[in-house]
Amino acid sequence: MSEMVDWELAVTVGGRLAGPGPVVPPDVAAAAVAELRDGADRSTGLVREFTGLAAAERTAPVLVVDRPGWVRANAEAFSIMLEPVVAKLQEKKGAPTGLTAAVGSRVTGGEVGLLLGFLAGKVLGQFDPFHEPSGRLLLVAPNIVHVERELEVDPTDFRLWVCLHEETHRVQFTAVPWMRDHLKSEIDALAETVDPGAALEGGIDRLVEAVRGSGSILDVVSSPAQREVLDRVTGVMSLLEGHADVVMDGVGPTVIPSVEKIRGKFDQRRKGVGLLDRVLRKALGLDVKMAQYRDGAQFVRGVVDKVGMADFNAVWERPENLPSKAEISDPSAWVSRVL
Repeated sequence: MSEMVDWELAVTVGGRLAGPGPVVPPDVAAAAVAELRDGADRSTGLVREFTGLAAAERTAPVLVVDRPGWVRANAEAFSIMLEPVVAKLQEKKGAPTGLTAAVGSRVTGGEVGLLLGFLAGKVLGQFDPFHEPSGRLLLVAPNIVHVERELEVDPTDFRLWVCLHEETHRVQFTAVPWMRDHLKSEIDALAETVDPGAALEGGIDRLVEAVRGSGSILDVVSSPAQREVLDRVTGVMSLLEGHADVVMDGVGPTVIPSVEKIRGKFDQRRKGVGLLDRVLRKALGLDVKMAQYRDGAQFVRGVVDKVGMADFNAVWERPENLPSKAEISDPSAWVSRVL
């Protein structure tokens, strides 16, 4: 893998592009970190009580990180996720050697760094399921502080609100241990569909179209076979993101006095704060991510309203019970098939 991507260069470029975030006095920064750790711990019981999902204790640590720390963590995660895809490419085309390998890996590393650097200023938190042995939860302190200031909301309330969402992801993977292996198998399935010739043919044109706003980078590598896998992954990710949104909105009113104000302002911010930001979100496929929050939440609420949370939890019993992309838009179809 290191022969095709210079991950250290990616970390360097991404960290520099991301920048340090807002200027915060040391005592204020220390208090924010402590409050986020406390919020994550507090959220565990709240999520368990609301969802009925019980995660094993002392698994998947919570890490409060800065932007460069998030970049490094995601470079590590990318290297794991992309390993089967790169192995397939090397098998079909042969691994590059010598100067070609050195130059190519640095070019790719720089491109990955640019992507991570842009995202590092956007992400509030993230669960990394592929970190050994049981994943890890990342909370990006400078971004959380930046957004709470931008939205002019109560910092304590906002930090707990973010923790509720991200802790739900940690519970999803630690209480449902097969989920990690399932996602890994889908990535492996995606690797099996890789055709270097097809991926490169017309790729530049489609990339230009993506940047112009008429598509996303996902379109560059999406053959029909890949689309099939991506549709399955979309169903799963919509479930996970929507479920977390439902939990944070369900628990929020009981423990966060200003949750209604936070939700209203945050939803507006998700639409993008400027033309350039909106173009980049679309080009990078982040508009798809926003749709996952919305559609997934509608699916979860639709099922829970119909059958209750206990029966909804059948979705976590085995991979066959996960909703398809089509069922995300039709909760009744999932209820009929699974229940």
